[in-house]
Amino acid sequence: MRRDINHLHHVGHIVRDMEEGLALYRRLGFHLSPPAYPMLSPSEGEPPRPFGATNTHANFPRSFVELVSCIDDDDPDRLPSDAKRIPLQAPPEHLARITESIRSTVAKLAACLARFQGLHILVFETSDADAAARRLSAEGVHHGGVITVRRPVDTANGTRMEPVRLLELDSPAPEATGAGSVAEGRIAIAENPAAALLEAQPDIDHPNGAVDLVESVLCVAQAALPEVERRYEKYLGRPARADGPARVFELDGSRLTLVADADLEAILPGERAPALPAFVAYAVAVRDIDVARKLLEENGFPLKRSASGDLFVPAAAALGAAILFRESARRPAR
Repeated sequence: MRRDINHLHHVGHIVRDMEEGLALYRRLGFHLSPPAYPMLSPSEGEPPRPFGATNTHANFPRSFVELVSCIDDDDPDRLPSDAKRIPLQAPPEHLARITESIRSTVAKLAACLARFQGLHILVFETSDADAAARRLSAEGVHHGGVITVRRPVDTANGTRMEPVRLLELDSPAPEATGAGSVAEGRIAIAENPAAALLEAQPDIDHPNGAVDLVESVLCVAQAALPEVERRYEKYLGRPARADGPARVFELDGSRLTLVADADLEAILPGERAPALPAFVAYAVAVRDIDVARKLLEENGFPLKRSASGDLFVPAAAALGAAILFRESARRPAR
């Protein structure tokens, strides 16, 4: 198999209330960029209002954790104090199409929240999205083709909106429609911005010492585990290895772990999947686990140990996502 997938790009934590999510992540010791709120005029001549979905990132040198929420249509002007308003300007003839596209995105987020509040997005990094698309097509994996979106990147000279090329993976289920509709959530493959731009990012000093996203955990029904493993073998271009009751796909300094629902508690004591299949946890590497532990304890979080010895905050205390903290021997290369 050709290996064109490098490492985890980001995970997405979808929450019902952005202010609650911001407060949680800051208590966890993450530095978050101001949440972005798209502003759009409901009709020509009307003042712009927050519309659609809002998000923010806990950024690391080569990866990030995304926090996402729908904007409340009943109270769209209730924004966090540090909200970044992003005007969406469009000719009147394009307004209806843009509005419909945003509403479609919001409907997908709402469908995720109807399942559970927690992790619904997993994106892998590649250095060549076109090559990844060709390989996936040859292996019979449905995808939406390579598209270009824009991602804010903080630099010493301010925030720049940089193009990011990605492809969304589709569900093999015939009743599913649209890109990114695999049963467990949105799965995509993305290129990072140019290395020179990543080098220009200022160092982000998270109070908990986090430096990289290093694992995502997907829980599935026992009977479905072999099929899901085969599917991810195609996505990632590599086989999994056994790790106790789990199956692990090793990437460059990160990994995806598959586990059956009956075995989840064996690796994450006390955890239960809110639905099946579901992303139930992710792990970040930290510079000093004792510093992270002290911060979490001082901020009132209950702490547990995974089967492999990682410290983690249970999903019940973190808006539906178990968050693991793993000591890193070195800061990851940009």
